[in-house]
Amino acid sequence: MSETAVAEMSFEQAMAELERVVAQLENGDVPLEQSITLYERGAALKARCEAKLKEAEEKVAAITLGEGGAAVGLKPVEGL
Repeated sequence: MSETAVAEMSFEQAMAELERVVAQLENGDVPLEQSITLYERGAALKARCEAKLKEAEEKVAAITLGEGGAAVGLKPVEGL
């Protein structure tokens, strides 16, 4: 598990660590207390990934706005 604060992680860092956390939990050979800690870390990592994706979607939406703020070819993002 990384010592980097979740709030400081890039999307890629958070996703990679989330995958490691999930693998450890699926393996099932960690003590209960460590499992709880891993689960909490995983939940924070998931939230970070979702926030970074939302941020990226908003940047893309802003880029695709035409002059005067008129939407140019915007489509709703599935799942939001």
